[in-house]
Amino acid sequence: MRRYIPGLALFTLTLLAGDQRLITSTDIYKFHWLADPQISPDGSQIVYTYVSVNAKKDGYDTTLYMIPSAGGAPRQLTAGPRDASPRWSPDGKRLAFVRSGAEREPGQIYVLPLDGGESRQLTELAKGGSSPAWAPDGQSLAFGSTTLGSDADKKKDEEKSDVRVINRAVYRSNGAGYNDPERPSHIWIVKVPAIIDAPQKARQLTMGRFGESDITWSRDGAKLFFTSNRDLEPYYKPQASEAYSIPVGGGEITSVAKVAGGVRNIALDASGSRLSFVAALNGNPVRSHSQADLWVSTIGGGQPKNLTEKFDNDINSGAGGDQSPPRGGASAKPVWSRDGRFVYINAAEQGRGNLKRVDAETGAITDLTTGDHDLYSYSATPDASRFAVAISTTTNIGDLYTLDAASGKLTRLTHINETLFSDLKISEPEMIWYNSFDGKKIQAWVQFPPDRDPSKKYPLILNIHGGPHAAYGYVFDHEFQWMAAKGYAVLYPNPRGSTSYGQDFANVIQYHYPGDDYKDLMAGVDELIKRGWVDASKMGVTGGSGGGVLTNWTIGHTDRFKAAVSQRSIADWRDFWYTADFTLFQATWFRAAPWEDEADFKARSPITFIDKIKTPSMFIEGEADMRTPPGAGGEQMFRALKYRHIPTTMVQFPGETHELSRSGKPKHRVERLEHMVGWFDKYVMGEEIKMYDVQ
Repeated sequence: MRRYIPGLALFTLTLLAGDQRLITSTDIYKFHWLADPQISPDGSQIVYTYVSVNAKKDGYDTTLYMIPSAGGAPRQLTAGPRDASPRWSPDGKRLAFVRSGAEREPGQIYVLPLDGGESRQLTELAKGGSSPAWAPDGQSLAFGSTTLGSDADKKKDEEKSDVRVINRAVYRSNGAGYNDPERPSHIWIVKVPAIIDAPQKARQLTMGRFGESDITWSRDGAKLFFTSNRDLEPYYKPQASEAYSIPVGGGEITSVAKVAGGVRNIALDASGSRLSFVAALNGNPVRSHSQADLWVSTIGGGQPKNLTEKFDNDINSGAGGDQSPPRGGASAKPVWSRDGRFVYINAAEQGRGNLKRVDAETGAITDLTTGDHDLYSYSATPDASRFAVAISTTTNIGDLYTLDAASGKLTRLTHINETLFSDLKISEPEMIWYNSFDGKKIQAWVQFPPDRDPSKKYPLILNIHGGPHAAYGYVFDHEFQWMAAKGYAVLYPNPRGSTSYGQDFANVIQYHYPGDDYKDLMAGVDELIKRGWVDASKMGVTGGSGGGVLTNWTIGHTDRFKAAVSQRSIADWRDFWYTADFTLFQATWFRAAPWEDEADFKARSPITFIDKIKTPSMFIEGEADMRTPPGAGGEQMFRALKYRHIPTTMVQFPGETHELSRSGKPKHRVERLEHMVGWFDKYVMGEEIKMYDVQ
């Protein structure tokens, strides 16, 4: 029997088209994801995090694999089931990574010798460690941890009350739960001996009430750089994180880079004299969306320079879908060329994600990669001559490539879903542009069923993205493929407010959301009807988060849809203002608080139009969703429609957060898809499905 090796192309298993089948909701159990590729210092090897579904435990496993950059079979490095964040030592002989125990258990730093031998545990802290960063000499690691000195006193911990005393406006986070202001993430340092025979004692470098992230060593190993917002209540002001440094031996924290915005993803040039970072300037007046830019600053003084000021698109961004790695992902930083002339970084344009080369002096931008795809993760050799990149397309979840910086040549190394996808009949969507009511051009994609019959009009599902400042694009989306396999055409547009089309296009919905974006969506539906592609008598609408808002809004303004599925939505902006896991204290979406401008909140709340709704509607909610709490969204809509005797059902998912569709439990992700299509089958296609009837 042939043994399947993740990442190895099994072309011998490719089937004839006649043997292929349609994709199913349960194929997610067979999906594999590739995350956080890290190329070795000499460019010869690439380590990546391999993510798979553990159906028995209804979760995800992560293990580390290594593959030659010249091509070949990958080799499993760690046993998992929760290994991630691999980082090469400067000499390329060892690998640091984070290994977690049981689900939600804090991870510890481990080190694996690559010349043979087992992984050894390096840290043993009560709250574990994260984000390991090697010192230039390879003899120490810096990392983040929320561990406190008092954690060693177990008796004191047992006596601690479980009652929360909350005095900050932001006191919980979607997915992470309730915040503990006594535990900011601080920087720790641990020595890495040549032979690790036991966990080493780590030293806490930073302390106090403010947390640190983006840990980066100075080239001489004497300092550590990091980013932090040193404000106890930052929600009263626009974004204001800065880049700082601190001596490795301890001492004063010094600000090294500051702009009127949030600084993140810092990286030093080879000389150690310049710092690049990503930051979005705060608007004056405040905007609802501010595009991120690439900046360069001289260490020790000088005003930071905005290199991409004239690039009207989203730096350090990409397109969104439902198949990003559910575990093990990491944000990629800017990369300097060896001579300091260029900085490399990813950017999003019209639903695509690619790498750019930016001149560090003039800001001139050159495309390093092009194509209809999303380059969602990358790393580079110290001289930036070779990159390891992860790329997703509309028909491929994601695979590993090498990229030659001189020629721009991409070479594919893995085919991690080859075994499954060679058995599936899937098709590429058709990309279209159309004019909206005021002449704005809107980009959209239409996913048809495989083996589409051009003479046939298909039932339609309008699928609206969240954000609202986000974008659909050239990435794989299981939801669209599954709906198409069930016989629907799926329209997924990027209406005004979407990213990757410029600052003005994204920000034009400020104080007008929802509103004209709804008109963009309807113009897209009209376009498909005009082209004769869809059956206007058989249409449904769905969307999640911001797309859920627009779904609720749509059915309150038109009866053209036979069914709606609103997911993790907002019904009343006033209730959302009070209960979300972040604040709207800044005038981003609303100019004032609910009691100060009640008319605007009411006018833009879908619940205001509840008496107009006739569309049979399903509401999908994660019970642990702290981003759009169910009580401010689907629960309100459901109760109101029940009162009005409109066919309605609410589907609640225990323990699930706002990330249900992207990284929720595999079983719940499957059930969500099946409930969505089940509702459309019942009310769009007229199938007899009694599950949603009152029994």
